[in-house]
Amino acid sequence: MDTPTALGDFLRNRRARLQPQDVGLPAHGSTRRRVPGLRREELALLAGVSITYYTHLEQGHSANASDAVLDSLARALRLTPDEHAHLRDLARPPRARRAPAPRPEHARAATRQLLAAMPGVPAVVLDRRGDVLAWNPLGHALLAGHLDATSPGRPADRPNLTRMLFLDPHTRELYADWQQDARIALAALRLVAGRHPDDQALAELIGSLMLQSTEFAALWSKHPVRDCTVGVKNLRHPVVGELALDFESMPISDGSGHRVLFYSAAPDSPSAAGLALLATVLTPDALHDPGREQEQGVDARVWS
Repeated sequence: MDTPTALGDFLRNRRARLQPQDVGLPAHGSTRRRVPGLRREELALLAGVSITYYTHLEQGHSANASDAVLDSLARALRLTPDEHAHLRDLARPPRARRAPAPRPEHARAATRQLLAAMPGVPAVVLDRRGDVLAWNPLGHALLAGHLDATSPGRPADRPNLTRMLFLDPHTRELYADWQQDARIALAALRLVAGRHPDDQALAELIGSLMLQSTEFAALWSKHPVRDCTVGVKNLRHPVVGELALDFESMPISDGSGHRVLFYSAAPDSPSAAGLALLATVLTPDALHDPGREQEQGVDARVWS
């Protein structure tokens, strides 16, 4: 993740989305434009900076960019709040340093205990890259019942939600609107990449997805940016059928960057009945002691 290159790519991408008439500039009649969207000099004019200065920004030379300049660019480009924050991340990368080799991350015992205390709520613990660090039985049954329930405890083969979304056919079939969910997941990953340009494991994940999925590569090139922490997921579950579930992603306030993803259904709704039905396929041991299978080395799967 070369931050100077990413900054230039982002600015060019967002500049190409705007036409002169979108921002109150003359369209120059029938004059043929060599590039889509706004020209550099037009954007520089709108942002109140010189064309030379803006060109340097597109070349990744942003060390001296002030908040005022970045805010002006965000207004001129009509960036969303998430895109504005992403612009600042790209323009203000952390000082280059030799990053230590990534160490396997694990969910805290207290976090796993919290998940176990909510057997009726599907819950998953994720790191900032989307690796699954833990899940309770209902969370596993909802999102990945075709996988071994103990896999989050093994860093070598633990699931990653973004990788599964693009490369796992069972996960692809789970989402009723896969295209939309794929765009949202990738846009959230872009935001994380901008905040952590020195994350080696994150760079490796993105690189492998670029190579293995043409759909991921095509979406990545469009530089979508969006922070999605609440919303609705429409699922076609292989065991209980269609579900419309609200989700919330809540950060764990211990500095780890981990978050807990919760799913819920409106009371007395068909989706609530579906979750209750899904819980009936889980063994009593799994519901009351979700670590039992891991301790016993059992390959626990829910989906057929």
